[in-house]
Amino acid sequence: MFLSFYVNDVALCLYHRGNYSPKPRGYFNIEMPKKVYKTFNSGCAFSFDYPVYAEMQKDSSRDTRPCWYNLSFNQFNARLHLTYYDIASKNEYEGLIEDARTFAFKHTVKANSIDQRLINYPEKKVYGVYYAIEGNTASSVQFFLTDSTKHYFRGALYFNERPQYDSIQPVVSFIKKDIDRMISTFRWIK
Repeated sequence: MFLSFYVNDVALCLYHRGNYSPKPRGYFNIEMPKKVYKTFNSGCAFSFDYPVYAEMQKDSSRDTRPCWYNLSFNQFNARLHLTYYDIASKNEYEGLIEDARTFAFKHTVKANSIDQRLINYPEKKVYGVYYAIEGNTASSVQFFLTDSTKHYFRGALYFNERPQYDSIQPVVSFIKKDIDRMISTFRWIK
């Protein structure tokens, strides 16, 4: 009996000897939903379009403020944290701008690159900076929007898992398009 298994194993090895090649590591195929948007109006000082496959939730963290939200992309295990501040002084405005830069550049240790893009929609008085953070970082996208006098809005995308950029990169690219839509349709109400 043992000899029979041995002969079969040797025969299989000889048969497959020249046909074996290592396969690259693979990842699950992620189904991306169709891009459809709806407008977010909350009674806050802003509105924008966001995807229907994401869920808008009031922020429930301990230090939350009015007009703080989380846009949850549940199927991707991701969340876009959204915060709003009514600016009371020039010092507060400058502090918020510096905080946004500091939060983005905290990822320098693990980032391969951090690209900055200015956001400039003067007809809507929407200005800001978009940070695209490449690499195994906790956050892949951060941005802030302001009218430079009394409104400040910030967003930061996080995944609820250990970052492995090569495996989440298709999802990051997909969500970046939603964030771009959010920014391009963003407007101040008050």
